[in-house]
Amino acid sequence: MKIGFHLNIEQIQKLVMTPELKQAIQILQYNTQELNQFIDEQLLTNPVLDISPTAESDTVQKTEKPEKIEKDEIDWKEYFREYDDISYRQTSSREQKEDISFEQFVSTDTSLTDHLLFQLQFSILKSQYKNVAKFIIESLDRNGYLTMDIGEIAAYFQVSNQIIENILSIVQTFDPPGIAARNLKECLLIQLKQKGVENPKIFEIVTTHLDDLAENRLANISKDLNISPKEVQEIADFIKTLEPKPGRLFSSDDDIKYITPDVSVEKIDGEYIVIVNDSTAPRLSISSYYKRLLMHEEKDSNTSKFLTDKLNSAMWLIKSIEQRRQTIYKVVKAIVEYQLEFFENGKRSLKPLTLKQIAEEVGVHESTVSRAVNGKYMQTPRGTFEIKFFFTSGVSNQEGEGVASQSIKSMIREMIEEENHQKPLSDQIIAEMLQEKGINISRRTVAKYRDEMNILSSSKRKRY
Repeated sequence: MKIGFHLNIEQIQKLVMTPELKQAIQILQYNTQELNQFIDEQLLTNPVLDISPTAESDTVQKTEKPEKIEKDEIDWKEYFREYDDISYRQTSSREQKEDISFEQFVSTDTSLTDHLLFQLQFSILKSQYKNVAKFIIESLDRNGYLTMDIGEIAAYFQVSNQIIENILSIVQTFDPPGIAARNLKECLLIQLKQKGVENPKIFEIVTTHLDDLAENRLANISKDLNISPKEVQEIADFIKTLEPKPGRLFSSDDDIKYITPDVSVEKIDGEYIVIVNDSTAPRLSISSYYKRLLMHEEKDSNTSKFLTDKLNSAMWLIKSIEQRRQTIYKVVKAIVEYQLEFFENGKRSLKPLTLKQIAEEVGVHESTVSRAVNGKYMQTPRGTFEIKFFFTSGVSNQEGEGVASQSIKSMIREMIEEENHQKPLSDQIIAEMLQEKGINISRRTVAKYRDEMNILSSSKRKRY
């Protein structure tokens, strides 16, 4: 056997993840806000990129400055002459008065802590104990509950537990009712006292039968207190009007989440039109100044190499953003065509849909469709939905066609809303009713869908 080195020519295919390809995949995943932030970062790092003026800005420029001035004719030395002195320039009082922004007029919501501290100023507490009350107020969680132990507060201020209890009882008289409670039972009792409730049965139910009330075991309460189920039902309805989380009445900026739809679907002349929302993103272009500079530079110079590299990066970025727009448009258009009955009739007409079906329709890979719809929202005549909402599993009916899970959930919700509250429908009865409509579904699936919609079981929905 002959052993040696040989040279062979082979032709093979490899998928290489270049930085440009990674960037294109990443841009496809971005939603509108993330894309705007990414473009702002690129504008700072790449001098070749420029923002294209819109049609409105062009009109304004033509109106205000009818004379045309070429950039090459500008004497830049003359332009910067008045800024040669970089020393401190004091702003005139007139300029300060005119420097007014909209942020100065934006109102801020009062927080729970500020609301309680304001009431503390007018309390009957001695000045030496107001610091303790302030500490208690600042220790409340977002729901208005005191989670810290009384003993810890007493040890911190070196006072007795009884003094802390007295200070806490004064804080608990503040608005909103039920504030600074240590548990749900205490929160409800505080509200009952502030409302002037005198019925001892109500206090007894809150004190000893709160678990039975939560599980809707009204028959046990009726038997223990020797009152009619109807009276127990009335008391339960009243207790449910109380606020279990007093602190949530005050809004928090962390809870506010704004959604900017990435795609809009509008019905025009009986036809649904898909519009990709890229109006918020700046239109990118290549700076004409650096184009001319690159033409006059020598090809082997460092400046030319730097500008060529930045130019290629800018061109790829513009191409990737346009490709992202086209991909999202094709995917959403295919979804709208497939789910046309949903846009006409609502959630009950939603069909089961998978990523594979849309990928085959558009002619791309499933992962591309997944990235195109990930974290993006669609504004439609029937509301704003996450695009993933239209990709749902389902069950088959008697005709072999698929019925989306969202459609089945809508049917279940309607059945429960129309049921007799004294004899609520069980999961088995709902399953049988759906089977009569030609939908093959089991009791366990009905229970699963009901839990996903946060609907209680039949035993907890029963009213007396």
